[in-house]
Amino acid sequence: MTERPDTPLLDTVEYPADLRKLERSQLRQLSDELREEMISAVSVTGGHLGAGLGVVELTVAIHYVFDTPHDRLIWDVGHQCYPHKIITGRRDRIRTIRQGGGLSGFTKRAESEYDPFGAAHSSTSISSALGFAVSRKLAGEPGRAIAVIGDGAMSAGMAYEAMNNAQQAGNRLIVILNDNDMSIAPPVGGLSHYLARLVSSETYLKTRGFARRVFGKMPKKVEAAARKAEEYARGMATGGTLFEELGFYYVGPVDGHDVETLVEILENVRDADEGPILIHAVTQKGKGYIPAENAADKYHGVAKFDVVSGEQKKSAGGPPSYTGVFAKALIAEAQRDDKICAITAAMPSGTGLDKFGEAFPDRTFDVGIAEQHAVTFAAGMAAEGHRPFCTIYSTFLQRAYDQVVHDVAIQNLPVRFAMDRAGLVGADGCTHAGAFDLAYLCTLPNMIVMAPSDEAELVHMVHTMALHDDGPTAVRYPRGAGTGVALPETPERLEIGKGRIVKEGKTVALMNLGARLEECRKAAELLEARGLSVTIADVRFAKPIDEALVRKLLTSHEVAVTIEEAAVGGFGSHVLTLASDMGLTDSGVKIRSMRLPDAFQDQDTPEKQYQEAGLTAPDIVETVLKALRRNDVGIEEGARA
Repeated sequence: MTERPDTPLLDTVEYPADLRKLERSQLRQLSDELREEMISAVSVTGGHLGAGLGVVELTVAIHYVFDTPHDRLIWDVGHQCYPHKIITGRRDRIRTIRQGGGLSGFTKRAESEYDPFGAAHSSTSISSALGFAVSRKLAGEPGRAIAVIGDGAMSAGMAYEAMNNAQQAGNRLIVILNDNDMSIAPPVGGLSHYLARLVSSETYLKTRGFARRVFGKMPKKVEAAARKAEEYARGMATGGTLFEELGFYYVGPVDGHDVETLVEILENVRDADEGPILIHAVTQKGKGYIPAENAADKYHGVAKFDVVSGEQKKSAGGPPSYTGVFAKALIAEAQRDDKICAITAAMPSGTGLDKFGEAFPDRTFDVGIAEQHAVTFAAGMAAEGHRPFCTIYSTFLQRAYDQVVHDVAIQNLPVRFAMDRAGLVGADGCTHAGAFDLAYLCTLPNMIVMAPSDEAELVHMVHTMALHDDGPTAVRYPRGAGTGVALPETPERLEIGKGRIVKEGKTVALMNLGARLEECRKAAELLEARGLSVTIADVRFAKPIDEALVRKLLTSHEVAVTIEEAAVGGFGSHVLTLASDMGLTDSGVKIRSMRLPDAFQDQDTPEKQYQEAGLTAPDIVETVLKALRRNDVGIEEGARA
């Protein structure tokens, strides 16, 4: 167990109201203690580290100046929120973060009144903050909305859509650009501090307001020239012209780790009568923890680690991850075919495309947090004859659904979608679970959707997609390690829409799609111990369904069960539709569908999530026995373990 740091000042702060009782000169010590507490907590639990370390001073300054929770503070990409949680009444639970029954790793409305808006995906803060601000304005109620948006989130078009509409909020909207990675601004120094304080000061703002009134009484040409002169002067000095054009009053750049300067600027902004204001704060991801500062990813997401050395706890080894297998398979395909390219939306390491990029830098494209653009960009490449693999987490591909429909499927373009993190994802919880891809893709004409039952099948499916030029294809695969099967030396091109029989039986047919095949095998053993003969089919394709295989299984077994790690509306729903169309629903076969529950499951260990979802071998056995109306439905606890 990591020894907890000595935090005498932080110990006096449970809520922001306690923080506001401190002297401004104490905020530096409080920030240092808050940073130490966060490092200590994450070393025990694992989780997102670098982003939170970078916003410690911002967190302290915002809660010190603004009347939270009455003033609404909204964090973009909610994994920045760990320091925020510690000083908003949740410090006693911070060592449960991302654990079953513990705190969420993101902001969550149900968790605290200090989390007015849930955020785990990116680039939503300005839009939602604008909604809060305008609602307050319409109701005639006081209060402001503060959006803290990471610089990576500014690569998404949604942020600019919101900014373009922000003038409706007036002075009730404040956006803080947490610039922790990009070279948007010149190096922060004394001049930058001075300019930021100057342009946020009451004297400057009043002078500027007076100048505007004077400009308004001048002839139009003179007024326009004066406005342009001011705009360019401030733009050259501060780099804020873009934000000014979008209707924001720009303040910055400012050192995001100088807590007293931040407080001064935020107080000026809070009391200003200007319209929406953007503060450009330059921060360092991983700030204050040397191992994080020195790491290439600034310790973005970490396992449990030793605080002194920074060494993370290593996994026990075992089979390769599906992500790693996909990356190697795609590299192998690209070595054979120079038309193959790979696209990701700000997740090169998470999707394995960092390895692909090392091998083929000219054929790898990271478009930033811009999934919609990624899909249509891939569509353009496909239309011009290349073979793009659009590699996006299942949950993030949801953000580009219209592009999948309009730009890819309708035009029948051969874009290849590789959907990592399909199904349950453990500690990241419901916001990152890829539960809905089967439902939203299998309804689309021209779409081919596959799911491997093991990592060898994934290699075959990547090869099949690479060779398929007659329309869009998609493969969904889970987070985490594979089953340990041997990988094929030469991949096989699968016949589109054809499944395979893994085990032949007579009474019960288990139709598996995806990575629950091993649970089907365990269930078959339990059922056969009860005297039931079991067929296991690995259907491989959610669309097109292997109609001949489905007909055979439904007409030759007493019970047929579909098993998939996806929400209702996926493979099982399509099997039921097919059975209805074929007139098989009255044939006597009992069809059951096993899938994820109609609920958003909170974070937990994968094992407990599968138990909660009812997708374990004992659950399969219980489903079969109930369908057969067997008396021995009860499953021993030992079988469930």
